[in-house]
Amino acid sequence: MFNLGRSSSTVNLAINALKFYYEGILQRKFFVPKTGIRRPKSEKKLPVVLSKAEVIIMINSLDNIKHKLMIQILFGSGLRVSEVVDLKINDIDFIRKIITVRHGKGAKDRITIVSEQTLNNIEKYLFEYQPLVFLFESYRAGEKLAVRSVQKVVTEAVESAGVNPNASAHSLRHGFATHLLESGTDIRYIQDLLGHARLETTQIYTKVASNKLQEIKNPLE
Repeated sequence: MFNLGRSSSTVNLAINALKFYYEGILQRKFFVPKTGIRRPKSEKKLPVVLSKAEVIIMINSLDNIKHKLMIQILFGSGLRVSEVVDLKINDIDFIRKIITVRHGKGAKDRITIVSEQTLNNIEKYLFEYQPLVFLFESYRAGEKLAVRSVQKVVTEAVESAGVNPNASAHSLRHGFATHLLESGTDIRYIQDLLGHARLETTQIYTKVASNKLQEIKNPLE
């Protein structure tokens, strides 16, 4: 089957749509030629992971404390962008140093960590901006910020810092998991912090963690 330069996910989506149209709407058996329809294999790309130093440069490249906090929470707590904009002030426990993620992916609640430095900056930010409900609110008080706004902040920080241009907001979440794994944190704890339903999803970070690679002696040395 020719994919005409389309990604495997796009081709598979088209096949599923045709199957639904035939079986769900026309109530007919989905026609499959004798040769069959070969679905393309899913692309298995490794996640883009930034170093701690690169993330610090990104944070320092921003002047706005609100924007700095977005990156700190994405990287230091492993939240998805959608979870960042949904984050409410009451979900932050300053005493226990945790963040409760409400209705994350799969409509599941979970708890993740937050650094002391981030908490200190949150307190400064709350005093300066005084949001009402959500930590990051739009220009309308009480209404959460758009996902696109957070993505734009990260994109601008990536450009200003001169780090990997392929890095995105989700790369910061990847970094959270990878650096925890490199520091020796049990992968099952990381799975819980990320809110992954399957351990196999979390295991992708074993492919980019450098601590095990550093233990291998290079043949030229």
